[in-house]
Amino acid sequence: MRTLDDWLQHWLTLPPREIVLGLDRVGAVWRALGAPPIARRVISVAGTNGKGSTVAFLEAMLSAGGYRVGAFTSPHVLRYHERIRVAGCDVNDADLIHAFTRIEAARGSIVLSYFEAGALAAWLIFAAAELDVAVLEVGLGGRLDAVNLIAPDVAMISSID
Repeated sequence: MRTLDDWLQHWLTLPPREIVLGLDRVGAVWRALGAPPIARRVISVAGTNGKGSTVAFLEAMLSAGGYRVGAFTSPHVLRYHERIRVAGCDVNDADLIHAFTRIEAARGSIVLSYFEAGALAAWLIFAAAELDVAVLEVGLGGRLDAVNLIAPDVAMISSID
């Protein structure tokens, strides 16, 4: 696939169409990719409300403190690139295309969701960026969410309804 739009359409059209929680599939692909460390320290943020704001606050505070920070959130507001930030900047098309190409080659017959493919792409991009801290927003799956495959040094919980 040549463009980011091609890749995003690819991940949207693969089954499963419903949410299939669990870490086995995404874990197998991550191990096939070599499971590199994504940062020196990892912070995960879970909860019902305020996760994205909490990630943004942490990213801003850590960056102001001189740390090289990566942030992963979802969903995006305007552009897919917003989901993955490195050193205060949205990821670019070339880095996403490179990550998705590697994920596709590593997954074999394993089916990944749109969210799982995005999480794996973020981790590959973070691993290459030599981050001090990665701040990860847990998606819909709670403890079975793909983000929880990466063991955090700090786990935060925003409000829960």
